[in-house]
Amino acid sequence: MKSIKVLTVCLGNICRSPAAQGILENVSASRKGFTLTLDSAGTAAYHTGSAPDVRSIKELKKRSIDISQQKARQVQQSDFEFFDWILAMDRSNYQNLINMAPVHYHHKVVLFGELPGMSVLGSVKDPYYDGDEMFKVMADHLVELSTNFLNFLDQPQNK
Repeated sequence: MKSIKVLTVCLGNICRSPAAQGILENVSASRKGFTLTLDSAGTAAYHTGSAPDVRSIKELKKRSIDISQQKARQVQQSDFEFFDWILAMDRSNYQNLINMAPVHYHHKVVLFGELPGMSVLGSVKDPYYDGDEMFKVMADHLVELSTNFLNFLDQPQNK
C-alpha cells in the first residue's frame, strides 16, 4: 500500500487547514490503495502552538471528527522536501508557498480547489471573521474538496 504525505495550508493554521487535515483523515479512512500521512501548517506564525479555533473544533465535532489536539505551526523549509502534496486553501497562501518553496518543489504546491485535470471547486473562504454559519460552509466545502482530492489520487497517473 502506498503512503502519501499531505500538508494542508492556510494563513494562521487555526481554521481551514486543521479542519482540512481532520476531514481528509476522516474521508480517506475508507479508501483502499493508499494511506495518507497528514499535517497542517500556516504560511504565517500568528498562532504558533495554539489549538484550532473553537468554531472549527465545534463544527468538526458535529461530524464526529476531533481536531482539538492539533497545534498550529508555520510552514518550514523541510516541509517542501518531506510532503508529496502541499494543498493551499486559497490563492494568497498558494503564492506565499510558491515564494517560500525551492523551485524544484513548486510542483508539490497546488490549490486544494484547483487540482490538475479535475473540476475547479474554488478557494476555501477564511471564516475567521465571520459567524459560526461560515464554519459549516467551510467544512462542507472541505468535504467536497477532500473527496475530489482522493479521486485525483485514484487516477492512474497520480498513483
